Amino acid sequence: MKREEENKGVLRSLDYWTILIYLMLLAFGWLSVCGASYDYSANTDIFSLDTRSGMQIVWIGTSLVLALFILLLDDRYFDMFAYVFFGFMLLLLFATIFNPHSIKGSRSWLVMGPVRLQPAEFAKFATALVLAKFMSRRDYDIHRWRDFLQTLAFIFAPMLFIVLQRETGSALVYLSFFLMLYREGMTGSVLFTALAAVFYFVVGIRFSEPLLLDTPTHIGRFVVLLAIQVFSTVMVGVYLRNWREALWALAACVGLTLVSLAFALYVIPFDIYWIQLGITVLLIAWLVVRAYAAQLRNYLWIALFAVGSLLFFHGADYALNNVLEPHQRTRINVLLGLEEDLKGAGYNVHQSEIAIGSGGLEGKGFLNGTQTKLKYVPEQDTDFIFCTVGEEEGFIGAASVLLLFLFLILRLIHLAERQPTTFGRVYGYCVLSVFLFHVFINVGMVLGLTPVIGIPLPFFSYGGSSLWGFTILLFIFLSLDARRNRSAQ
Repeated sequence: MKREEENKGVLRSLDYWTILIYLMLLAFGWLSVCGASYDYSANTDIFSLDTRSGMQIVWIGTSLVLALFILLLDDRYFDMFAYVFFGFMLLLLFATIFNPHSIKGSRSWLVMGPVRLQPAEFAKFATALVLAKFMSRRDYDIHRWRDFLQTLAFIFAPMLFIVLQRETGSALVYLSFFLMLYREGMTGSVLFTALAAVFYFVVGIRFSEPLLLDTPTHIGRFVVLLAIQVFSTVMVGVYLRNWREALWALAACVGLTLVSLAFALYVIPFDIYWIQLGITVLLIAWLVVRAYAAQLRNYLWIALFAVGSLLFFHGADYALNNVLEPHQRTRINVLLGLEEDLKGAGYNVHQSEIAIGSGGLEGKGFLNGTQTKLKYVPEQDTDFIFCTVGEEEGFIGAASVLLLFLFLILRLIHLAERQPTTFGRVYGYCVLSVFLFHVFINVGMVLGLTPVIGIPLPFFSYGGSSLWGFTILLFIFLSLDARRNRSAQ
């Protein structure tokens, strides 16, 4: 009787707005799978289990049963068995590395007869649970190095196993948990460092060949080294509140660089990269000296940032040409505009852009997309399914789908902020971070704005593993939210 009454209370406390958005995304996703996979020549029934649209109904049905089962479970189980879930998923990920079945060069799938499961999709909710469990300890402090490094270990452990499965795209999704860490008090310098690294990589690689004016200096190296100097000196003003010293250091760096540039332009042409490198080394030495003279560790951290920036920049080119697989390197070069390769790595993106553009404002209508019906876009019912939305539903349909995802993200932020426990709040932000990353990267790669890393669009891409994984991730949070009043007591 008590359990029945509690379950009724949970159902009354559910956030039905989020569930409505979930159901709408499932419906639109199924229509998109129909549009992407329907074959006129076969003239098959879209509800037949021999078709992908028919099988997607099975995945949707089982996902709804799974969602109901999660809601009826006692939410205390998620807290109690968080480490068990995480440990089991790590074992499963590790075992998958030795999987004899290779699908498109990846060993990330477990094949059990007609059923294929991808453990990386389920490891997301386990990682979110263990992070929420660990960070909800009373003595947890994200600013304490021991706690912070342990938190990073929970994030990078599944990433390592997934990379060893040759599934780099799925591994990168786990970086989204850093958004949650930022909400929980992680210093903004970590996110700034990540953004700076992206800047160094993109500018350094994209402009590695063009020369600066009439000098033998490569634009990429010039801009990156100047950026390291600017970032480091500005950090002195921001983190040490010493803007006078920061401006003097900035003026010295920029001034010496401009003098060197003028000398190279009008006197003797030479590669001023070496002058810039020397300036950067002197800046680092000055920061170290100031750290010991003023007994302020922030100077030392800024010096380490500058050293790390130099090492990352010079290591990025080596990693691109010697570490990454040829197809990964080509994808990055295509994204940065260094290669066109419309028949190779750039083919998928080029065809998806054509499909989306051909949809116009209102689209061509359900099952009327020519690009998708003629199978011009590879993976059009999985990773590139958003191009089907753009072609058949046009700008209006694509914008509507993006608005639905926006409403979901905003709703998840609202739910996470109203959680009375750290466990619920951390898990909620983990959920929205994963959804935000998937939507941003998937839509971005279909539009040619982000690298093609092969991750699904939540609730749209065909497949049971991703759909079940996203459903579990979402409905565990909805279960926690429905019982939040009990947790507050």
